[in-house]
Amino acid sequence: MGRGEKNTVGADKPVGQGKKASALTQILNGEFLTKSFVLNNLPYIFFILFLLMVFVAKGYYVKQLNDDIKMNQTELNQNAADFIDQKTKLEDETKRYKLLEKLKERELKESLNATKVIRVKK
Repeated sequence: MGRGEKNTVGADKPVGQGKKASALTQILNGEFLTKSFVLNNLPYIFFILFLLMVFVAKGYYVKQLNDDIKMNQTELNQNAADFIDQKTKLEDETKRYKLLEKLKERELKESLNATKVIRVKK
């Protein structure tokens, strides 16, 4: 620039400020959608949108899996508690003194000798 020339870029604004304001107004107006840059990159934009949808779907799937895991864990805990309860009842009913009382009712006695197995060879 010489001595008498004026700066025509914008005396009151810095050089980069005008481009940012025009980019913002283009976004607000929707003019940026008509540009060839966006039109040329539509497959990439659709791919990004597809990835976002997959990401959201994955979140819902993980939530469903966590709910299923919690439900199965509570069912497993309930089954374990039922097993322990039934095992305790079985042990209580098969105690030796109760079996002896049942044998006395039928006038049977407990064998003092060990049980012997007789096998026949053919």
